[in-house]
Amino acid sequence: MPGVLLQDTPFQTISIKELHPSYGAEVIGADFKNMSDEQFKEIKAAMAKYGVLVFRKTGMSDDQHVAFSAKLGELDNVKRYLTGGRKLRYTHFELFDAGNVDEDGAPIHPDAPRSHYNKGNGLFHVDSSFNPRRASWSLLRAVVLPPPNTGGETEFADSRTAWDDLDDDLKKQLLEKNYIGAHTLLHSRKQGSPEFFKDLDPTSQPMTRHRLVQTHEPSGRTNLYIAAHLHHLETDDGGPLPEAESNALVKKLMAHVTQPKYVMSVDWLNEGDMVAWDNTCVLHRATGGSFEGKYVRDVRRTTVHDDSSTAWGLNAGQEARGFDLQKAMGDTTVSTATSVSADVKVSA
Repeated sequence: MPGVLLQDTPFQTISIKELHPSYGAEVIGADFKNMSDEQFKEIKAAMAKYGVLVFRKTGMSDDQHVAFSAKLGELDNVKRYLTGGRKLRYTHFELFDAGNVDEDGAPIHPDAPRSHYNKGNGLFHVDSSFNPRRASWSLLRAVVLPPPNTGGETEFADSRTAWDDLDDDLKKQLLEKNYIGAHTLLHSRKQGSPEFFKDLDPTSQPMTRHRLVQTHEPSGRTNLYIAAHLHHLETDDGGPLPEAESNALVKKLMAHVTQPKYVMSVDWLNEGDMVAWDNTCVLHRATGGSFEGKYVRDVRRTTVHDDSSTAWGLNAGQEARGFDLQKAMGDTTVSTATSVSADVKVSA
């Protein structure tokens, strides 16, 4: 039963409280200051099984957050976004600013350009599918939280179980066609705030390509690799599906994966809480709330590069890049500094 502390598990150094019938767990007993090799292996095994891990009151500093994340693999960083005068509020390039804090430490106004940009984070997505090398783990830590009952929960969707439950005919079609998803961050930005980004052209910049159906290597289970960043589907020979067919199939699959029975909401209870998830087997989204524009919500994320056999998709040799919203919108009223400032906040 979800929420019950399990007494019989293969783990010796941690305890597990399952949060959903098919995925997600709270980990109790993780020692981030002096973690043994055995415990580190058990946390990785728990992630392979549950896809989302919640750690309460970690007491981690920025240094410890980055150091623990680096044990999991090579980390992404924000350097490619730091142009046009953009400055970090802290010292680690490996930390992505996933909060609502402006450069003066105040909450961003709900109608500021960054707020419109971040509305795309309210759509179910996976981090870095728009990059040539996708992400595996994301680790999001609360530094400052708004008052209780003002929102800010993070929701997840179980794309492995969603695949398992697809009807056999659709599974057969997807496996035979072996579709390729073309991803761009610009697509989710326009979906999130269509009026603000009405002049944004998602096709104006190169997209990255990843298979729609993949094997999640840590668990050996099949997964639907789908996200709000997915602009369209292509056939195995690289040609795009007819637009209407592509849109209908993407819409159908997104609706299937994000059904309430696959969705889990995680509350942020304490400063120092950390939630880690595997982008190659779950989707997530920010929920917003009444705190927006009123209270600071400072949350910081590390992003681990995937090292599986499908990490690079069909994008071998490409380099990750920032996104020039000014160019994509054809609108000189959106300054490069504003665009890049928003780009740093890829996900919450």
